[in-house]
Amino acid sequence: MSTLAPTPVGKNDDSAGTRRAGSGDGSSRGSRPGSGRARRLRTVGRTLPLVPSMVLLALFLLGPIISSFYGSFTNSSLTGATAQSSQFIGFSNYTKLFADPDFPKSVVLTLVFLFTSAVIGQNLVGLGLALLMRSAHKTVRAIVGTFVVAAWVLPEIVAAFAAYAFFNQTGTLNTMLAWFGIHGANWLYTFPLLSVILANIWRGTAFSMLVYAAAVQEVPPEITESAEVDGAGGFKRLIYITLPVIRRSISTNLMLTTLQTLSVFTLIFVMTGGGPGTNSSTLPILAYQEAFKFSQLGFGTAIATIMLLVGAIFSIVYIRALKPEVD
Repeated sequence: MSTLAPTPVGKNDDSAGTRRAGSGDGSSRGSRPGSGRARRLRTVGRTLPLVPSMVLLALFLLGPIISSFYGSFTNSSLTGATAQSSQFIGFSNYTKLFADPDFPKSVVLTLVFLFTSAVIGQNLVGLGLALLMRSAHKTVRAIVGTFVVAAWVLPEIVAAFAAYAFFNQTGTLNTMLAWFGIHGANWLYTFPLLSVILANIWRGTAFSMLVYAAAVQEVPPEITESAEVDGAGGFKRLIYITLPVIRRSISTNLMLTTLQTLSVFTLIFVMTGGGPGTNSSTLPILAYQEAFKFSQLGFGTAIATIMLLVGAIFSIVYIRALKPEVD
């Protein structure tokens, strides 16, 4: 009767495990270069479709910015010898700009126009309309939405002439005030900056309303219902629930409305032309007057470059101060 020799299980298992481990290490070591190449190929495949848009951005956005920046260091003009061949003059335009008494006043007017009509006006009115229309009747939402959005979809030149007709001395506003026995003022002459601020709020509120209306829909209803059950009023729910939830939309809308308002030109030019005098001459109006009215392209381009820097500063502040917290 033969006996089966016992198999050294431990030894065979160790050797098998060693072989498996060795083959695993070898395969992983062998797959690393391949996985790296595959990762690079995937990166190239994702980046390649973006190349045309990057080229277009560089051509139509970065190119004019570089050209404008260089032009601010030249004595380029619309007439005379420098119209054909301008010369590099260094920081002379900027030195002249900061010595110009109209420039500080224009900066102050731009900041007042920016904060009152965009940062405060359009955002607060847009948020208020979005919250009111959320709980309003369907008919009310349709009527209010039509009137508000109509100002936004109108061509800017048409909206500017409509605002001019409204604030003119013989315009709609004074006609309505006369119904109540109130003698209206010459708004475009006596209160030019206030007139363009109100017109810009009317013109741009629709954009903020649409942004906030979409953001408010993302607020979880169970959270607001729980807060209401706990006794939180509408104002507390707005401050502690709605605003923190839509914080990303607020930062985005603030940035967009600020940059849009910073470049407003047609509305002010049609309504007041920057006057009377320079009482409503913001930086875009001042740049236009210096470049095309007084034919100093280099000097006007220097003002445009300052506007570009102001817009960049506002963008950085919004991105850093209102950046959503990362969990």
